[in-house]
Amino acid sequence: MKTRRKFLTILGGGVVVAAASGAWALTRNPTTARAPWAAAGQILDGDPRTRWLSWAILAPSPHNRQPWIVDLRIPDEITLLVDLNRRLPDTDPFDRQITIGLGAFLELARMAAAEEGVTLEVEAFPDGADTASLDLRPIARLKVMTKAATPDPLFQHVSVRRTNRATFDVSRAVSQPDLEAIAAEAIPLRAGFSADATEVARLRDIAWRAMVIEMNTPAAAIESIDLTRIGRAEIEANPDGISLSGPLMEGLALTGLLSREGMAQFGSAGHQAMMDAQKPQFDTAMAFLWIATDGNDRVAQVSAGRAYLRANLAATGRGVAMQPFSQALQEYSEMASSYAELVNALAPRASDRVQMFARLGYAPLPAQSPRWPLATRILKA
Repeated sequence: MKTRRKFLTILGGGVVVAAASGAWALTRNPTTARAPWAAAGQILDGDPRTRWLSWAILAPSPHNRQPWIVDLRIPDEITLLVDLNRRLPDTDPFDRQITIGLGAFLELARMAAAEEGVTLEVEAFPDGADTASLDLRPIARLKVMTKAATPDPLFQHVSVRRTNRATFDVSRAVSQPDLEAIAAEAIPLRAGFSADATEVARLRDIAWRAMVIEMNTPAAAIESIDLTRIGRAEIEANPDGISLSGPLMEGLALTGLLSREGMAQFGSAGHQAMMDAQKPQFDTAMAFLWIATDGNDRVAQVSAGRAYLRANLAATGRGVAMQPFSQALQEYSEMASSYAELVNALAPRASDRVQMFARLGYAPLPAQSPRWPLATRILKA
């Protein structure tokens, strides 16, 4: 317990304050990893399709894995593929969440083209799909059409859209009109929501207990720990995964109080401290929103990603922070009871599959999440 107390003491002030001062602290920002946000809207090699894709790579994805690859070899088409090396086999064994992330990418690409008056016709899984796992077949084919497109008002919020993992302000409720407006944008799917205090308390509890299961299931926990990037150097070398950036995180790493090895020692002070650091996210959820599909095939999963991206942008436009709580929805065996409990609480239609479950509230806008540059996501012949 001594190590854990020391860890929490430093989190509250102490040694890291000194370490985080001056010029050293100013150099901890992983600016290179965040450069794609500033580059959005630029064209590569004179190809206008790359301008749309420069926005699409800002889409959210599970563990920020950015699983997209695009093939631009056919004129006036974009073929979207999945990078199979970016799967999450332990927490997402059937690639459902990865497919949802690809759906968010597709919707953002469509919106970016529409901003220029260009219609992108999206055909999901043109060559079919396997429900057990993704493979090398296309996720979607996007064709440039002659029909003019109308810009989508939600697109104006793309540059400030975030997945916000901060502690939310418990003094501010999310209003019913805001929740209704956010849910209404989850086109073409059904979105449910609740800000009722009793229901929110119940959902907080279910969500937290699912997180505890995940963090104490070795394969699932290690998958996340292995994808944790601590500090600027690691983030810029691999601008995906779970980023822990800034002078505080680097100071803890320098003192030996923050490491992947410590997190992976189940029952240790480091592992418990990792759990403690996440608990405020669950305790401060002020409302919940969920998205369900009729069935659970690959096209439905893509639609869920498109709908979630739209809801996230709508929340951004209303100043509402949003963060997915995906743990209870995951399909590995240890999570089955949590999924059943969450579905019982949400009470969707019998044919529905709950695809996304997210908390809402208010918090300061965080920094942009790291991104691989678009050039690294284009298939090389």
